Amino acid sequence: MRDTPYSTARLSVSGMTCGKCSARVEAALLAAPGVQSATVTRQPGEAVTVYDPSQTTPKDLAAAVSDAGYPATSEVAPFQAEEPGDEAAPLFDEPREEAPGSITLSIENMHCASCVGTVEKALSAVPGVTSASVNLATRRATVQGVAQVELLEKASKAAGYPATAHLHHHDATPADTGDETRAMARRTLIAALLTAPVFLIEMGGHLYPPLHHWVTANLGVTPWRIVQFLLTTAVIAFPGRLFFTSGIPALLRRAPEMNALVALGAGAAWAYSTLATFAPGLLPDGANHVYFEAAAVIVTLILLGRTLEARARGQAGAALRGLMALTPETAAVETPQGLQNKPVSEIAPGDILHLAPGGRVAVDGIVTEGEGWLDEAMVTGESAPVAKAPGDTLTGGTLNGTTALSYRATAVGADTVLSRIAAQVERAQATKLPVQRTIDKVTSIFVPVVLVIAVLTAGVWLAATGDISRALVAAVSVLIIACPCAMGLATPVSILVATGRAAQLGVIFRQGAALEQLGAVETLAFDKTGTLTEGHPALTSVVPEGITRAEALRLAASAEARSEHPLAKALVQAAEAEGLALSPATKATAKPGHGLTATVEGKALILGGKRSMDAEGLSVPPALALALDEAETRAETAFFLAVDGTVVALFTVADPVKPDAAPALKALKTRGVSLALLSGDALRVAQAVAGDLGIDAPEGGLLPADKLARIEALKAAGPVGFVGDGINDAPALAAADVGLAIGTGTEVAVEAADVVLLSGRLAGLTAAHEISRRAMANIRQNLAWAFGYNVLLIPVAAGVLVPFGGPQLSPMLGAGAMALSSLAVVANALRLRRAAA
Repeated sequence: MRDTPYSTARLSVSGMTCGKCSARVEAALLAAPGVQSATVTRQPGEAVTVYDPSQTTPKDLAAAVSDAGYPATSEVAPFQAEEPGDEAAPLFDEPREEAPGSITLSIENMHCASCVGTVEKALSAVPGVTSASVNLATRRATVQGVAQVELLEKASKAAGYPATAHLHHHDATPADTGDETRAMARRTLIAALLTAPVFLIEMGGHLYPPLHHWVTANLGVTPWRIVQFLLTTAVIAFPGRLFFTSGIPALLRRAPEMNALVALGAGAAWAYSTLATFAPGLLPDGANHVYFEAAAVIVTLILLGRTLEARARGQAGAALRGLMALTPETAAVETPQGLQNKPVSEIAPGDILHLAPGGRVAVDGIVTEGEGWLDEAMVTGESAPVAKAPGDTLTGGTLNGTTALSYRATAVGADTVLSRIAAQVERAQATKLPVQRTIDKVTSIFVPVVLVIAVLTAGVWLAATGDISRALVAAVSVLIIACPCAMGLATPVSILVATGRAAQLGVIFRQGAALEQLGAVETLAFDKTGTLTEGHPALTSVVPEGITRAEALRLAASAEARSEHPLAKALVQAAEAEGLALSPATKATAKPGHGLTATVEGKALILGGKRSMDAEGLSVPPALALALDEAETRAETAFFLAVDGTVVALFTVADPVKPDAAPALKALKTRGVSLALLSGDALRVAQAVAGDLGIDAPEGGLLPADKLARIEALKAAGPVGFVGDGINDAPALAAADVGLAIGTGTEVAVEAADVVLLSGRLAGLTAAHEISRRAMANIRQNLAWAFGYNVLLIPVAAGVLVPFGGPQLSPMLGAGAMALSSLAVVANALRLRRAAA
C-alpha cells in the first residue's frame, strides 16, 4: 500500500445509460475540490474517486454527482489505485454494451406523423416503459425501460401497427424498402388499370361532350353508373383495402390518422355515388350526381405517392446499406483439411483467413502474414491507401491492393466495425430532434382538427347552397388534402439521408441531436496532441555543419537505435525512411538530462541539448546556435550531435501538425466559427501550433478540470463544440454542446462524444459541420413546404375563395397535391446525398 494522504470514495451512481452519462459523472467529480482522479463504470453504476480528505468528503462528492443529474450515494473504500493508462483503443474494437433497457422494433403500416404519435402513445402505455421514440423514415421504434417484448409487440399491433422486435439493436441494419416498394407498385398498377376507364370516360365526357353523349346513348346513364360502381368498388376493395383496414379501426379507437382521412374521403364519395346509383329517390332534387371517379382516383394517386415515397426512402438508406453490403459472402479459411471457402457467418474469432489481391476483407482481423496497401475509404472516408504489415488491424469490408495477405479474425457478425457503425448511425437516426418533438405535438391534434374542419365545411356548404353533393365534395377535398404525411417526413428523412452520407465520409453521428447542434456552434475548441497534431514526435529538420546531412542523421540514428525514447524513435524512423544503413553502437550510455553518449564506427558521439554541450566543454558553431534559437521560437525540441569533440549538427523534432488541419480550420473560420485551443502542453507550444493554424485563443498547461471549466465559460457566450482524442478530454467532450472525438483516439473519448471522426483527419470535421448546416437548412425547407402546403390549401379545399370568384380544389386534385407534397419533401432530403462532396 502506498504512503499517501489521499483517500478513496466508492460511489453508487444511478441513471447512467450511455458513455456520455458516465463522462458527465466523471466531469462532475473532477470539478470537485481536491479530486485527483475519477474512474466511472456505467455497469454496475459505480464511481471510484481518489480525493484529498482535507478538501472534500464522500458526501460532498455524492452531492456533486447528484447535482449533475445522477443520484449517488457514497461509502469510503480501501485505497487501490493503479497508474492510469492512456492507451489508444481502436474504435469499436471490443463489443460494447447497449444502453440498458433499449429495445428496437420494426413497425408496419405507418404513413404519417399521426401514425407516429399513435404508436408512441401505445408503446408508452406498456408497463415498465420510460420513453418511446418512433421514426417515420426508418419505420422503427426505440423503447427505453424494462418491458416485455411480447407486450410491446401486442400493444403496437392493438393500435393497428404490427411490430417486430430486434432483440439485438446492432443487428438492425437500415431497412430495405424494396419489398414494400414492389408490393405498393403492384397495388398502384392494379388500381390504375381499374381506374383508367372510369376516369378517362367520365372526365373525358366533361372535356369533350360528344363522348358523354355517346356513352349515355349506347350504355345508358344507369348501366354506365353500375360499370363505374363495379370498377371503383374493386379499386377500394382490393388495392385500396389497406386504407380501410387501418383507418376505420383507428377511427373506432378515437385515434384518427392518415388512413382514416383517406378512408373517410374515398368512402364518402363511393357511398354517396352508390346511393345515387341504386336509390336516387332518397336524394333531394338536383343532388343525383356520382363521384366514383373521385373515389377511384383518390385511392390510385395516394397509392402512387406511397410507392414513390417508399422508393425514395430506400434511396435514403442506401448509403448505410451499401456499407453493410461491402463484406463478401464467403472467405478462404485455413482448416485441417486445407484452405476452404466458408460462409462469413461460419467464421469464428481466431480463424486464419487468406485475402487475395483485390479482394475485400471478410471480418475484422489482424494481419499475420504479408504486407500491402488497403483502401479503407469506405469505412474512414480517408482516400489514401493504408499500409498494412503483420500486427496491423484490418476492417471488414475494406479493399485489398495487389498483394496477398493472411489475417486472424478478431471480430465477426454484429461485433465488427461496420456493424457497429450501422448501429451507431441508426441510433442517431432514431433520435428525435427538438424541432421534431414540436412537430409531433402539432400533428397529434392535427387530424382531429381536420375532421372538425371537414364537418364544418360540409355544414356551411349545405346551409349556404342546400346542395348535398357540393357539401360532400368540399368535405372530401378537405379530408384528402390535409394528410400530414409531409409534416411527419420533414425531419426524419433528412436525418436519415444526412447521417448516411456522413457515414460514407467517415463521420458517425452517435446522437441525432448533434446533427442539429453542430452546424449552430459558434466556437469550436480543440485539444492539441493527437487532434491537431499527429500525436507522436517526428524529425522536422537536420542542420549540418562540416558534415553531410545524411551522414549526420545516419550516425545519430545508429547511436539511438536501441533506445525506446520517443525522440530516439523519431531519428531512427527518419533514417529508415531515407534508406540509410545503420551501424552498431557500443558503449551507449544515457545520462538523464544530459543526453546520450555512444561509439559508432570508432567515433565518439554525444547527443544532447545545449546544456549537454556546455557540460562537455564543447562550443556550438554560430550557424547551429542561430538554428537553435529559431527552433525554440517554433516550440520545437532541438538537440546537437558532437563527433569526436566537435559539434556537427542540430536536429529538431516536433509533433507535426496534421496535413489537413490548416485547410480544415481555415474553412471553419470562413463559415464564421471561432476557434480555440485547449492544450495540456506548455503554453509556448500551444501558441506555436495556434500560430501555424490561425487559432486566436490558445491556452496551455490545462488539466482535465481546467478544460472543463474553459468549456463551461465558452458556453456562456453561445453553443460550443470540443474536439479531442484522449482520456483527459472526456470531461470536456461531455460538457460541450457537441463533443467530437477522433476515432483513432481512446475509447473513453469516443464514448463521451456525440460525433466520431473515424479516420482521425480533420477533413471529416469540416464535412460533419457542412452536413449539419445543410441538414438543418433542408429540414427548415421541408417544414416550410409541409406546413405551408396545409395552411394554404385546406382553406382552398374548403371553398373559402369560391364566394370571391376563386377556385376550389376537387378531391382528385387534393389527392394529387397530397401525394406530391410528401414526394417533394423526400426528394428535397435526397439532395443531402451530395453534401460535402
